[in-house]
Amino acid sequence: MSREFPIGLTPPDWLVRNLQPQQAPVNWPAVARAAVALALPLVIGLATGHPAYGALASMGGLSGVIGDTADAYRMRILNIAVPQLFGAVGVTLGTLVYGHGWYAVAAVTGVALLSGMISTIGAVASVSGLLLLLNCVVGAGLPLPRPWWLAPLLMTGGGLLVLLLALLAWPLRSGVPERAAVAATYRTVAALLAVSGTDRAEEYEDARRNVTHSLNQSYDLILARRARHHGRSPELTRLLAQLNAVTPVVEAAPAAHWSSRPLPAQIPAAVRHLAQAVETGHTGPTALDLPVPVSETARAVDHALRHMAEVVASPDLDPRGIDDRLGRPATLGIRTARAARNVVLSAGSWRYGLRLAVCIGIAQALVSLIPVPRSYWVALTITFVLKPDFGSVFSRALLRALGTVVGLVLAAVVLAEIPLGWWDVPAMLVLAPLIPALTPRGYGYQTAAITPVILLLSHILNHQGTALLLPRLTDSLLGCAIALIAGYLLWPESWRTRVGDRLADAVADTAAYVEAAFGPAADLAARARMRRRLYRDLSVIRTEFQRALTEPPPTGRRAAAWWPLVVAVERIVDATTAARVRVKHGAQPPSTAEITQIVRQLGELSEGVRSAETLIPVRTDLTGPADSVLEPLRQEVAAARSIASPH
Repeated sequence: MSREFPIGLTPPDWLVRNLQPQQAPVNWPAVARAAVALALPLVIGLATGHPAYGALASMGGLSGVIGDTADAYRMRILNIAVPQLFGAVGVTLGTLVYGHGWYAVAAVTGVALLSGMISTIGAVASVSGLLLLLNCVVGAGLPLPRPWWLAPLLMTGGGLLVLLLALLAWPLRSGVPERAAVAATYRTVAALLAVSGTDRAEEYEDARRNVTHSLNQSYDLILARRARHHGRSPELTRLLAQLNAVTPVVEAAPAAHWSSRPLPAQIPAAVRHLAQAVETGHTGPTALDLPVPVSETARAVDHALRHMAEVVASPDLDPRGIDDRLGRPATLGIRTARAARNVVLSAGSWRYGLRLAVCIGIAQALVSLIPVPRSYWVALTITFVLKPDFGSVFSRALLRALGTVVGLVLAAVVLAEIPLGWWDVPAMLVLAPLIPALTPRGYGYQTAAITPVILLLSHILNHQGTALLLPRLTDSLLGCAIALIAGYLLWPESWRTRVGDRLADAVADTAAYVEAAFGPAADLAARARMRRRLYRDLSVIRTEFQRALTEPPPTGRRAAAWWPLVVAVERIVDATTAARVRVKHGAQPPSTAEITQIVRQLGELSEGVRSAETLIPVRTDLTGPADSVLEPLRQEVAAARSIASPH
């Protein structure tokens, strides 16, 4: 029988959010690759009489396992190979300054600044910066095998082994991950249509966010591949056209939902049928059992679905007729130059880099002045915790400490009971798969899985056994403390700068979207890109709010107070899209005065959000014809202003 906590012992909401595991499927191929990639170097090292070399290669493999998250094969090359290159540079620099006192402190601090700055470019650059700093810290803190090039070679070889294993099935499954991603997007659309028009408002909101997330992933995957593909691949052209065909259906869904009439079951069933055709690569006529449309909303859904079916069934598409709804990526050279310029000129990149450099500099100076066993673990902990793009620093410090404690308990059993030598191989075969299995659950779970693996490899290198446990705990807690004090408490970011300005920009973009949707005829593709970017920005803002909710007061409490406004802005975009679809399929267009009134109200809302530190509700009256297509939009704007307007 469950027992409730006494009132005084009830854990705070922010702590519960931190400890709650995320729901995610287990990537079994990645689990198998982790077991082989971390155990095979140990086998080779033991067989050749150089177990330390095998342990170094497994350390490189560990970084590859952490980066082995992409489904598409070309993306795996970027996610694993590029960070390994930066990691090799890092360990080389660290090895060269090992034992040079304050020169080593200055070098590692400079690398930390660079690591933090390049982390703002994107996901691959972030992992690359992480490995650059991690391996530099390891090289500067451990007496690695000589000559200087041996350790980088071994560690890079271990990482490339993960890449080799990840690419083994490429000749047999080329294009399969891309098709699977597009098919998954179709299935999220089917789930959205299944709840559109029902009274299950929360399920509808979740389904709409799932569609946005899936579209973002699919577009990123397809467009990233096309950016590296010479010419127009027929397969990629077809996949991009199939993704573009989702847009009219996604635009029709809000109109169906606002009508408060559930769609017939045949409609989501038809989309699931098309998803199966996309996944298998089937082309040709597709019979759809669709009901006869009897309203403007039903006509919008029917028209969008028939267009989707036509695109899926077409075996040949003219590349010149396929537009990139998010804009086709520029060439690699242009994007590299643009990223470098943004890093140098961005205040955010300098702020992140300086925070990381200050904390690493303090850690390196501290362990240089005070004897600390395995001192490089302090800087390693800071590197993992103080990655602003990875989430809340406070939450990661908390989860790092808790995960380390759990991992040390498991490591104590392994180090105490398993003798050094060949028994390390089966131990690694058991421990390594836990990393990809537990990583999706959350950072604390990932830490708990990585800790025993790191300690086992350290034991192979220095033969210290259980004597590693207490220094590991001490250094991890010290690193978390430095990150919290020097990287969190001493850098009080303004709530308005961190979240308010971004939300204000999204509201201003929403006003521009309203003008584009009901103003003079404009480029349809440009309007679609505007809507997609708006949904993407709102998705990023929602993620930032969810991170803030895991922080203690006052940040977490303020995020909870602003959360309804985020939801309100999303509903405004939905209502705008619904009204636009109704007009397109026969409803009376709104008057210019109605449009101007709503745009003005959204502009005032944007300025209010930008200047407000706290939310103060005020009454806002918007008037207009009750039968206008903009009436639901007026209600949503009024609701948002009642939440967010300052004095």
